[in-house]
Amino acid sequence: MIEIPFESIEFQIALLLLIAVAGYLIAAYIHQSAVVGEILIGLIVGPSFLGLITYTEFVSALAQMGAIIMLFVIGFDFHFKTLLKYDYLLIGTSGVILPWVMGFMFAQYFGFQFEGSLFIGAALTATSIAITANVLKEMGKLHTKVANAIIGTAVIDDILALVVLSVTIDIVSGAAGLTDILIAILRPVLFIVIAAIAGLFVIDKIIVKIDNSKLAETFPELVFLFGLCIAFIYALTAEIFGISPVIGAFIAGVSINKVSLNHSMSIKKGSEYLYIPFASIFFISLGILTDLHQITSEIIPFIIILTLIAIISKFAGCSIPAKILGMDTHDSLTIGAGMIPRGEMAMIIALIGLSMGLISQDIFVAIVMTGLICTIITPLLLKDWLFQ
Repeated sequence: MIEIPFESIEFQIALLLLIAVAGYLIAAYIHQSAVVGEILIGLIVGPSFLGLITYTEFVSALAQMGAIIMLFVIGFDFHFKTLLKYDYLLIGTSGVILPWVMGFMFAQYFGFQFEGSLFIGAALTATSIAITANVLKEMGKLHTKVANAIIGTAVIDDILALVVLSVTIDIVSGAAGLTDILIAILRPVLFIVIAAIAGLFVIDKIIVKIDNSKLAETFPELVFLFGLCIAFIYALTAEIFGISPVIGAFIAGVSINKVSLNHSMSIKKGSEYLYIPFASIFFISLGILTDLHQITSEIIPFIIILTLIAIISKFAGCSIPAKILGMDTHDSLTIGAGMIPRGEMAMIIALIGLSMGLISQDIFVAIVMTGLICTIITPLLLKDWLFQ
């Protein structure tokens, strides 16, 4: 009798790709973004329902690769001069402070201790740039003014969320000080400056030199491999500096997108081939990561209210200042909606709070569920309301 090796890597990859196809079919059937279809199919095949696949280290690694490649590709559609604007700093700051304050006040109202309330508020601060960027790319809206605003604000948002996390940990440990806050702010800013300069003035020249060599004429895929290597080096370096690896990959894409190649395979086009399967696995993993069995009847009201606060605070915190800064109503609302999704940063903050004993397991699950709901809502708002 032939035994099927269910635990083998080959079987898991085949299953994930088949699930990805099913996710596209669901998205087409319900007339929604592929992101929604992939997350829903991840819920169905994951621990919540069928239990066909779990969030193993292997799935996690593929999902992380997907997020890095996805933001690397998306970075090719942006330029630093369109992202680095003072307006985005103001919008991002408001979009971080309001969720933190509202989340904290809500937790205090529910009777949580001061330290636990800080972590619950902090978990609502960070926007998941991967979700919105993918939806905008899918809808062909990456080259719009509002897309520049959303991505630029999301990058700042990620940095500020890191500052919030650092300050929260320092307050809880009783070591908060001006020096710690300044280091938390300057560290990610320093990375972005160094990464941008290295990309524009060093890596670009190396790529051109390789492209003009005889080696590139013989092996046109060589530059693509080098470019992909740079994306992961940037992602690793970003993590060392304490910010999301996907931000590093995004900066890598922005840094080298002006390079003109004569003999080599396009870095962007080559990466887009990888983008399709790995990005799908990333979104599927969000559904797999969520186990609905851990939700109790007692925690459901908390999840509902926390989700509403997460949506309203981020939407208002970004759309209102965008409107005040002179953007029209449609673009302001689009920016607010595009900043709603929460991702890996919310889960990391919640996990730190759980490991420190400041929040319980059911509250951790509530934060994960809030992030998932916010992620699903964003494509619905952007596709069916703001970009109809």
